[in-house]
Amino acid sequence: MSSFRWMSPMRRVSFLWVIAAVAAASASAQSSPSPNRSGSALFMAGESSSNEFHFASDDGLSGAPALSSAAALLAKPAVGASGGGAGQADEGGRGWKHSLFGHGFAMDLGAGFNAPIGNDTSSAYGGPFITWGGNLTAGAGLHFSRRLSLLGEFQYMDNKLPGAFIAEAGGQTGNAHIVSITADPVVDLFPKLKNGIYLTGGGGYYHKSTNFNVVECCDEFGGGVPVTVNSFSSDQLGGNIGFGISRRLGGVYGDGTMKLFGEARYTYINTPKITETNGLGRTELIPVTFGVRW
Repeated sequence: MSSFRWMSPMRRVSFLWVIAAVAAASASAQSSPSPNRSGSALFMAGESSSNEFHFASDDGLSGAPALSSAAALLAKPAVGASGGGAGQADEGGRGWKHSLFGHGFAMDLGAGFNAPIGNDTSSAYGGPFITWGGNLTAGAGLHFSRRLSLLGEFQYMDNKLPGAFIAEAGGQTGNAHIVSITADPVVDLFPKLKNGIYLTGGGGYYHKSTNFNVVECCDEFGGGVPVTVNSFSSDQLGGNIGFGISRRLGGVYGDGTMKLFGEARYTYINTPKITETNGLGRTELIPVTFGVRW
């Protein structure tokens, strides 16, 4: 204490200030929570459907509001990431979904044969007027769900004409060409099965031309060249309805996007009456088509 008396006033003040500061720091350390307790400010993930994060801590911690805000910011990306993953899994499971304005692309491509029915095979009006032929079909559209799709389809049909009908018109060969552009919904009755059944049908624009030809000589190889000697055509509305079967291909669990299909449709074309110069009465066919669709 003797040395303390001989200190200058300034030194005494400084010395007392240091002692007070050390005492205050020691008291603060003793009153503060233990490290384990301060580190136990928990992030508690609730099991609710909203996936909200709740922060539990001692009210005495001055940093609790800041840490709570930080926890909320961290929770938002986590929820978004979880939702995105679920969406990707959903699309993968659906197989067909390649998004366009929230819907999936749909396509089909096929070929087959046409069977005439109805008026075209009847002799009551001077027929038959058409025989068997082939078809090509291509379409594109949208999947609205796994069960419902809408396709815009182009179809080309080429049918032969009966010999008696050709001879009556002064020809040697003949054909009937039908080109159509239609809107056709497709309803899959069993969308989750590998082997499915679907209904389809629709309507639109149909163009039909009937042609009678003679063979003249000659092309560069010495063969005959067909020359059209008589022809008539018409443009009208028409429709079709039918069903098909499909088999899904690919995918580890049979959930690929490609399907093989076979279908038959009744097709009705409102062609002009036989009393008109460009008509033979209504045209009725059953196109049978095999192909692939997505």
